[in-house]
Amino acid sequence: MSEPQSRLVVIVPAAGHSRRMGRPKLLLPLGDRTVIARLVDAFDHPSVVGVLVVIRPDDSALAEAVESTGATLVRPPQSPVDMKASVGYGLDEMRRRWPGDAVDGWMLVPGDHPVLDARLVGQVVEAWSESRPPVMVPTCDGRRGHPTVFADRLADEVASIPPDDGLNRLVANYGNQVEEIELGRPEVLWDLDTPEQYEALCRRLNGDDS
Repeated sequence: MSEPQSRLVVIVPAAGHSRRMGRPKLLLPLGDRTVIARLVDAFDHPSVVGVLVVIRPDDSALAEAVESTGATLVRPPQSPVDMKASVGYGLDEMRRRWPGDAVDGWMLVPGDHPVLDARLVGQVVEAWSESRPPVMVPTCDGRRGHPTVFADRLADEVASIPPDDGLNRLVANYGNQVEEIELGRPEVLWDLDTPEQYEALCRRLNGDDS
């Protein structure tokens, strides 16, 4: 008998200010969609039961864009101070929507990873579903990237991470129990912070790497 399909929730921290970009990076066009729309579309997988995008409460433009993708908007009462706080708000919403053992795990992907695709996500989901480790991280040439998958029970540990530590502490806590999946795809590493990175991604999508 085959294993039952995993049930995963995606948490997208998207409450940054895009200061290095100089304009809202998640609303930038990339190909035929915005950055945030491309990211949400990548998680169209049978095991993904929901995509939660955490934004600043005053970011009305991004709120509208997120709602148009079909993802669930998480608009906390105050702006998250960092990614860890954003993830905390997302996990609170996950617990409200899927209480008890309704999900098996959660996937973390920052909002500025715009070139992930459904095939890549499927590889990560299927690999995690086979062994269900506490943490699974995709890699490219030995470098860790996203999306990272966490077993459901680790959601309760985020609140206990020391104030000066980030989510990497949660990964470090599991040491040799963390599984890596080498995909050989640089998309797991690419993020979007500067105008130069944006221009490079646009050229790549247009088939011009010069």
